[in-house]
Amino acid sequence: QVQLVESGGGSVQAGGSLTLSCAAPEYTSSTYCMGWFRQAPGKEREWVATFFIGGGDAYYANAVKGRFTISQGAAKNTVYLQMHSLKPEDTAKYYCAADGGCTDAQLIDYWGQGTQVTVSS
Repeated sequence: QVQLVESGGGSVQAGGSLTLSCAAPEYTSSTYCMGWFRQAPGKEREWVATFFIGGGDAYYANAVKGRFTISQGAAKNTVYLQMHSLKPEDTAKYYCAADGGCTDAQLIDYWGQGTQVTVSS
């Protein structure tokens, strides 16, 4: 079992920046991907970005490409999501996720509790 603990959410004006963190205290060498999903009220949970630990590759949803950056910390059990040029439509609860399908919400093995991001216009 891998516990995921998110932090860094908050409120910001459009055009601003936030950085989310996700720590996995029980991280193991078998963990192969960590990433972020988000869910706005009344909408399905959608994939945002994934970092593949073995190869160091990062992938992004089109909606955030060029504005968000996912990276692994020096401690391999932490990933960050740097969010720039935030838009009101980025408002959602952001969830850290690990393993399983990696980019498919239906196939994720482990979820964090989520952290709220609110972007005002």
